[in-house]
Amino acid sequence: MKKLFLIRHAKSPKEGAAFSDRDRPLAERGRRDLEKMGRRLAKRSIKPDLILSSPALRTLATAEGIARLLDYSLKDIETDDRLYACQADELLDIIRTQDDKLKSVLLVGHNPQLAELARRLSGKIGRLPTCSVVEFKFDAESWSSVGEFKPAKVKLDRPK
Repeated sequence: MKKLFLIRHAKSPKEGAAFSDRDRPLAERGRRDLEKMGRRLAKRSIKPDLILSSPALRTLATAEGIARLLDYSLKDIETDDRLYACQADELLDIIRTQDDKLKSVLLVGHNPQLAELARRLSGKIGRLPTCSVVEFKFDAESWSSVGEFKPAKVKLDRPK
């Protein structure tokens, strides 16, 4: 069994603010939402083997906030430049190349790529508001087969 969590980064200030897209920090609402979602994941005893994040500031801050609440070491968060401004196909390629020793991967990224990938994997997912968490369980022994068949379970959780 493989578990994949897709998390859209928490809310950041509106585009056009004084920051470049990569350097936008979390907004106050974003910090509140990530606390709420992180506590929900912790209450369910979610323990990812890997947290993988885009290097964009708001995305990495989301990953770090969630990691703290899950007692996951911040130094073990992996950033991957390919997760910033990529396509859904590239996200799937990244997932499919994960080490099969990992049972649970939590990926923190951006829309519209995450929403597109979630739709492809399940067909049940529509919108992914900021800080949404989608959990997929696959009856698979290898990450390389993710996306070749429908997941055994899909769960979507939104902050509101």
